[in-house]
Amino acid sequence: MTTSDAAAFHRDRLRDYPPRFGADVLVRMERGAQYTSTEYILARRFQSEWRRYLERLFEQFDVLLTPTTPITAPHIEGRASVEAARQLTRCTVPFNLAGLPTLSVPCGLNAAGLPVGLQIVAAPWNEARVLRAGRAFENATQWYRQTPSGR
Repeated sequence: MTTSDAAAFHRDRLRDYPPRFGADVLVRMERGAQYTSTEYILARRFQSEWRRYLERLFEQFDVLLTPTTPITAPHIEGRASVEAARQLTRCTVPFNLAGLPTLSVPCGLNAAGLPVGLQIVAAPWNEARVLRAGRAFENATQWYRQTPSGR
């Protein structure tokens, strides 16, 4: 849906000035423009069903804790970050899709000294709960004070 929305929003610029877009962005928006209206509507329906499922889940739980990403961030140089984009968003996309409030806080360093994030998720309109949980975690662990040593 995101790529289709972007393709629609930038339709005229894509047609008139394609070189102004990065190659990776251009490919994603061109792909988004190829989805049919039926596919788009089915995706929106899934989005609504997914949100309702999560709303019911939060009737039992105050917050969910997940990794922010399944991998540490790639180096900023080169194509590694573009190629890793799907992996980097794997844990955040489900909650972004549902429009839920989330927060990522540092929760440690991996063996290479790179930072690892903890994602805190709450029910719709519970931003304050997410922020309180994040602050409580920071106060209890002090991970936010650590400086990464890895490269």
